[in-house]
Amino acid sequence: MTPEQAPWWTRAVVYQVYPRSFQDSDGDGVGDLGGILQRIDHLADLGVDVVWLSPVYRSPQADNGYDISDYQDVDPAFGTLAQLDELIAALHDRGIRLVMDLVVNHTSDEHPWFVESRSSTDSPTRDWYWWRPPREGMTAGQPGAEPTNWHSHFSGSAWQYDEASGEYYLHLFDRKQPDLNWENPEVRQAVYAMMRWWLDRGVDGFRMDVINMISKAVGPDGSLPDGPPLPGLPYGDGTPHFSNGPRIHEYLQEMHREVFDGRRESLLLVGEMPGVTPEQARLYTDPARAEVDMVFQFEHVQLDLDGDKWHPRPLRMRDLKASLGRWQAGLADVGWNSLYWDNHDQPRAVSRFGDDSPRFRRDSATCLATLLHLHRGTPYVYQGEEIGMANFPFTDLAQFRDVESLNHHVQAVAHGADADEVLAAMRRMSRDNARTPVQWDGSPNAGFTTGTPWIAVNPDHAEWNVAAQLEEPASVLAHHRRLVALRHEDPVVALGDFTMLLPDHDEVYAFTRCLDGDTLLVVCNLSGTAQPLADLLPEAVAAGVVLGNLAEDDPAVLRPWEARVLRPSR
Repeated sequence: MTPEQAPWWTRAVVYQVYPRSFQDSDGDGVGDLGGILQRIDHLADLGVDVVWLSPVYRSPQADNGYDISDYQDVDPAFGTLAQLDELIAALHDRGIRLVMDLVVNHTSDEHPWFVESRSSTDSPTRDWYWWRPPREGMTAGQPGAEPTNWHSHFSGSAWQYDEASGEYYLHLFDRKQPDLNWENPEVRQAVYAMMRWWLDRGVDGFRMDVINMISKAVGPDGSLPDGPPLPGLPYGDGTPHFSNGPRIHEYLQEMHREVFDGRRESLLLVGEMPGVTPEQARLYTDPARAEVDMVFQFEHVQLDLDGDKWHPRPLRMRDLKASLGRWQAGLADVGWNSLYWDNHDQPRAVSRFGDDSPRFRRDSATCLATLLHLHRGTPYVYQGEEIGMANFPFTDLAQFRDVESLNHHVQAVAHGADADEVLAAMRRMSRDNARTPVQWDGSPNAGFTTGTPWIAVNPDHAEWNVAAQLEEPASVLAHHRRLVALRHEDPVVALGDFTMLLPDHDEVYAFTRCLDGDTLLVVCNLSGTAQPLADLLPEAVAAGVVLGNLAEDDPAVLRPWEARVLRPSR
């Protein structure tokens, strides 16, 4: 596509705000909409085009807002609908769009839909959710009597027994997050009506949470099949039966017709899709199919896992190159990539993929940012990533807040795992690493709150904070500003073809981006050891530097965690 034909989001940068941890405006220790309004100039200064707002809907907060009890109201912990309207207007005044998190695979068990569904087996909304009797021949409530052997993503069975009715309901995540039954057209129409209500209110699109799980492989008799057994657990893997299910494309295309027709060009539609392949992503993101603009895939953030997230292993950089390169090639001519290192569900990038030691933290944070932003796709910056925020130094179970992490600890220890080893894995991989408050300054609570923060502030905030980097030209923050500006200014960054170089090298990640005869050469040293660039890529030595993360030195040597964006001589 030409720059004139390309959708606006091909040259955009998205910034994710996790409201609970962004900025507290009222001193209760919880971030809120008033706090986002106070910090909105930070977003404008960074130059981002879109804010993706994690859920602020009314919620019991069993999963920090991803358990919604009212889709059309704001939780009092975060503020009011009037404040959200004010935020939309303030962002729009600065040329920034707002994308809401859309969580419609499941609701809270306190949502009126589920309360009514649960009230009786004869309830008119009973089949708005997945209710099933116990396994044939077994007593309800006993181990193994669950309708299927599916394992919940948050540990334990994916079925919760309801004693009042003698049946089970499905929850792929926490037991307080029952799954909606998208087979029921009334469910779909209720969701679409809610989405139209938000668009009418001025929202510019949706990031659709685990949207590829809404279609389940239900049999003609209403049954759901068992999944293959999981090693060491009394559960099975149900993902073959609920991930990228048989009617998913039908549902997304119907959503497009019902919600987005007539207002597509200004919106951004992003599908979070665990387990999706490049081949499947081509279908989801093909403009001719009218489903979503881009997907969030998880392949590259699973390369350092041995089976699951609680068994991390060292990452081989050649595996990272192979994965990202495969996605670049897979969506080269059809579809579009989302580019991210971390978000509210992932540990901090500089700790996971970089080197957060004092010596290399700044350099590896800017190197990783350069690598990400120069790929073909839309980059996402997660709050705090722009200043190089790192994982929290957890020492005690009491410091954790994340339901997934805490459930895992209970389940793992109950099944015989060593408690210290479980805690060590949580320290490295828990979602709480991404959820500590944004570090605005060096004051006791990092400028986040005047009260007691809901989760502890990282003790490194005295050194690593926005205020310390604001006027520092070599800071992580300043480098992010330059990367955002480069995408806006140079069509090659947004639309150029991608060609991987040195695919088998374990330290140097290099590639070219080409468009209409113009070429950028990107070289990144993902290690703490200097690399002989003159031997590896001689053409890089004489190339002009467009952007670098270190002061120019010997062009023949790529220093530890050095990144250069070069324009070769023609």
